[in-house]
Amino acid sequence: MTAPDHDSPPAALPAGDAEPHLVLVYSSEPEVRDRVRTALGRRPARGLTLDYVEASTGEEVVAACERGGVELAILDGEAWPAGGMGICRQLKAELLVAPLVLIIVGRRDDAWLATWSDAEAVVAHPIDAVTLTEAVTDLLLGVTRQLSRPV
Repeated sequence: MTAPDHDSPPAALPAGDAEPHLVLVYSSEPEVRDRVRTALGRRPARGLTLDYVEASTGEEVVAACERGGVELAILDGEAWPAGGMGICRQLKAELLVAPLVLIIVGRRDDAWLATWSDAEAVVAHPIDAVTLTEAVTDLLLGVTRQLSRPV
């Protein structure tokens, strides 16, 4: 029996898999963050792997995005005291390279506010796994949704 070779390079990812995308999930409510992660899972689509970082305050969101690496920020528009729409607007205005942003709004009628915040996508509470997964997959695989589409 031979000892494992710890000096060899790590095994390549299986065919079709790419490097994981870093997704930031923001809400002041831990239950909302859990629902988002559960709805999406680690592999929401073929060839799409996600790693997560969570934030419970607006300051944590900004700091994580300033450090870089966050490709998609999923922001709860109902978070308190800093809502996802205001944070999105701040990220888009202040960062040279801002991540893609998906905002979860409290009511379908609030979707128009996401256009003000410059979000690339919007879905409504309650979190629907199919709708959220479709929006995230489209964003990360390069198919940006039109915000005017009903949520």
